[in-house]
Amino acid sequence: MKKIKSSILFIAAILLSACEIPGAVLSTPIPPSAAATLAPIVDMSGCISPEPTQNDIDRALAYTDEIFSGTEWTRSYTVESSRVSVTFNSDSLGAVGFVEALIFPCGYGDSDLDTFFSNENWQIVFANYESYKALSECKSGGSLRLYQFNAVEEGGDYKIKYWALNDTDTRVVGMMIVFPVESESLMDEYASALFPDLTSCN
Repeated sequence: MKKIKSSILFIAAILLSACEIPGAVLSTPIPPSAAATLAPIVDMSGCISPEPTQNDIDRALAYTDEIFSGTEWTRSYTVESSRVSVTFNSDSLGAVGFVEALIFPCGYGDSDLDTFFSNENWQIVFANYESYKALSECKSGGSLRLYQFNAVEEGGDYKIKYWALNDTDTRVVGMMIVFPVESESLMDEYASALFPDLTSCN
């Protein structure tokens, strides 16, 4: 479990060290060259504060409801400008859950999310793994995306699912679960509990 925990904490650090796209704050850096070519989403005068409110904190903490409430899960969270991040670790399952409530002070659009969830950015997110492979991506309606990966870390094989939900005009919820390959059926149970309308791209 130590290997997956160190990897996921590295991923969390990457997610928390965001670069800014004009008009939006994202959880994974995008290349500076890409950031420089994006136009602001809306006039800056229409932007809100990037500081999380108590409602943002409560939303992030309650987002998974009781799904990670068993004794095998431990929870930690951080609050900083433009995001609230919640991490669930299970040593016994060798698994991790990660929720990030992101604030986009000036709003966002599909093209911004397309750029954000690009191959270049996944390379940054999974830089600490020995290897990873993007398997598929899909959408449900216009507000929910799912990205699926296989990854290897210290000889262990893992399945990863990452959802992105357009929560409000200025908020996006990111949800990632990481399970050992041999626990794929258990992972599917968690996926069904989290996002019953989009548990898999298959």
